[in-house]
Amino acid sequence: MKAQIKKLAFLAVAVLGTISMVNAQSAPASATPAKEVKATKHDKKGHKRAKEEKKAETAKTETAKTKK
Repeated sequence: MKAQIKKLAFLAVAVLGTISMVNAQSAPASATPAKEVKATKHDKKGHKRAKEEKKAETAKTETAKTKK
C-alpha cells in the first residue's frame, strides 16, 4: 500500500513539475513598458486641397491634349 502511495506521489510531483516548467517564462520580462505611440490627426483641409490640385492638373493636361 505504501509503495502505491509513493508511486502516486512521485507521479504527481513529476506532472506538476512538468506543468510548471512548460508555463515558466523562458526570458525575463522587460522592466520598461513599451512606448505608446500617439495617433496623428489627419489634415482634412490639406487632403481636400491635394485632391483639388490633382483635379486641376488633370484638367490642364486634358485641355493641352485637346489643343494639340
